[in-house]
Amino acid sequence: MFDLTGKTALVTGATQGIGFEIARLLAEHGAKVFINGASSQQKCEVTCKKIPNSKPAWANLLIEEDIDKLYEQTKDVDILVLNASIQYKKEWNEFTNEEYDIQMNCNLKSSYLLIKKYVDGMKAKGWGRIVTIGSVNQYNQHSQLSLYGISKAAQKKMTENFAPLLAPYGITINNVAPGAVSTPRNAEALADPDFKKALESKIPCGFIGDPEDIAPSVLLLCSNEGRYITGAEIKIDGGMSL
Repeated sequence: MFDLTGKTALVTGATQGIGFEIARLLAEHGAKVFINGASSQQKCEVTCKKIPNSKPAWANLLIEEDIDKLYEQTKDVDILVLNASIQYKKEWNEFTNEEYDIQMNCNLKSSYLLIKKYVDGMKAKGWGRIVTIGSVNQYNQHSQLSLYGISKAAQKKMTENFAPLLAPYGITINNVAPGAVSTPRNAEALADPDFKKALESKIPCGFIGDPEDIAPSVLLLCSNEGRYITGAEIKIDGGMSL
């Protein structure tokens, strides 16, 4: 099951956290995986040393021209996992115009542009898998993550709109929405025992998730076993959004 031999995948934001674990699991199941990151070519290359059958694909998704640069490195892929995101924590009326643009461009616009760029190759093959990575903040009203939640809710709506348009070409598109997960982004906050305890009290399962809790659902959606799932969302949050 979940055999991705012969498939090529691109995972954005794959040098750490959830993106890294998704890339590692796809490669473990036979896919050739392109590791995208924005900070440096070196960081992508270091990550590739940890994941067999992977190649670096450095590009800054905030720069529209880098979408073309990324495609030139990967060419057509069978699997596109849109994990890269940027998150600022501020009250809703304190964001600068630049901070608004950065979040929306990375979390939503780049996903749209990447889908446009890669979907023709999938159509030509009659097979494709697109997975966007959302967030529990699409549902929770976090006072300092309003724009982040808005961008992820819009991304989810995009997958729902595109799903019936792409399905006739053998392409599925779905969203995975993680809850509180132990990643480098959350490391500082989770290091505070009082904060961690308060957060866990809001999670019915009673604990913070790990990237390993998220990646298997992405693997399902990227495989032939997930061929009958499109326009859907899988919430992986220990019940937090309830």
